[in-house]
Amino acid sequence: MALIQLIGIASNTVGELPALGIKAPNFVLTKNDFSSASLMDYKGKKVVLNIFLCVDSEVCASSLYTFNKQASQLENTVVLCISKDLPFTMNRFCGAAGIDNLEMLSDYKDGSFGADYGVAFKEGPLSTLFSRAVVILDENLNVIYTEHVPKLMDEPDYKAAMEALENV
Repeated sequence: MALIQLIGIASNTVGELPALGIKAPNFVLTKNDFSSASLMDYKGKKVVLNIFLCVDSEVCASSLYTFNKQASQLENTVVLCISKDLPFTMNRFCGAAGIDNLEMLSDYKDGSFGADYGVAFKEGPLSTLFSRAVVILDENLNVIYTEHVPKLMDEPDYKAAMEALENV
């Protein structure tokens, strides 16, 4: 479990992020158009999993803007933004914000991604929603970088994430 600081409250997640060097757990999530996407759909590309609470929070939105600008410019790289937001909420946000280089995926149906990746809050006011994390995969979908942001109001270490992508 990871202990994540909320505003004045500490909450545990259901587990840990996948270990470095392992094959990332597969998932099936819902796209903005309500079709399905599997991790296997991205084999052969470097993959950034930008995991967050919800698009309607300032820090989460900032991570979308930053990854839209930085990581999406790299060759053979896809950025998947994952939360439990409903697909039409993600679609509305991206349309209004002009975000078009990221793929938005939702785990609203069964929560299995949050459990498999250890990012769902186990208890507290945000129970079942996701903590902030970044997981980067190589072209074979092996985990090469992880960051579980210890304070919900902090942004990920974009520089370290970008360095991990560039060194693959």
